[in-house]
Amino acid sequence: MKKRYGMAKQSANHTPGGGYLKRLKNRLSKTRQTLADGFDKIFADQTRVDDAMLENLEELLITADIGVQTAMQLIEQISAKHISDVDQLKSQLREEILSILKVHTSAAQIVNSTPHVIMVIGVNGVGKTTTIGKLAAKATAAGKKVLIAASDTFRAAAIEQLTIWAERAGADIVKHKAHADPAAVAFDAVAAASSRGADVVLIDTAGRLHTKINLMEELKKIKRSIAKQLPGAPHEVLMVLDATTGQNAISQAKLFNAALDITGLALTKLDGTAKGGIVVSICSALNIPLQYIGIGEQIDDLRPFEPEQFVKALF
Repeated sequence: MKKRYGMAKQSANHTPGGGYLKRLKNRLSKTRQTLADGFDKIFADQTRVDDAMLENLEELLITADIGVQTAMQLIEQISAKHISDVDQLKSQLREEILSILKVHTSAAQIVNSTPHVIMVIGVNGVGKTTTIGKLAAKATAAGKKVLIAASDTFRAAAIEQLTIWAERAGADIVKHKAHADPAAVAFDAVAAASSRGADVVLIDTAGRLHTKINLMEELKKIKRSIAKQLPGAPHEVLMVLDATTGQNAISQAKLFNAALDITGLALTKLDGTAKGGIVVSICSALNIPLQYIGIGEQIDDLRPFEPEQFVKALF
């Protein structure tokens, strides 16, 4: 019988109904205000849609970091519908954005393997360690036995930070000394998870190396090491991106994906940017499911991505 260990839809302490939507709206307030102010200027004293209005709308979408290509695509789709009413234009824009987001929503993976191994990647500073800690806390709260692998052995304090998160989440941790071989840590962690009957393994990785070793080659080595210990693993390669970096996040994802075949994305720090449109841009530009968004510091502020809720909060 297949067991569901996919992490994409686990949401311990999920606030039902309007509570979460209210918080999401609050955390996306900077982006929503950018759009609202722009709409007011574009639609002021106008009730009919014309070419100039659509050009201004395209510029507004680019300002919100929806991206040039995605903004052009949205305006082309709206133009093709020959909309003349302003309210209808707003409604259609919401629908077009929602359709982009829905295409790239990921369902939880169904796997036979126990443990379920998730390799977490991303450049330094995106919130990778915090994301791992929050995922661990959610999984343990859902009754899963979790083990964390401290395979970022290059960054000062990375192991200590992860140890604190593991204690807070009630998860086991496998760690070696600083500057140890990251692939060896991952290998030992998967072996320990198998022997201890862990359900989920979260493997931290370096985002920058202080040596001449190529980062992508080091990450590929870790991935091979995991597979050597447990054939078929890692079952997920989750990349963490920082929303405040805007279009650079997309460039990062493309680079990492070429080397590691990313299965899902987690977008952090959405509460700290006026350019939350990056969510739309990421979903449009990358054929990689957006699994999580981070909208704050609390454990429950890392959420499975829900397109309908996001569009409601954005507008």
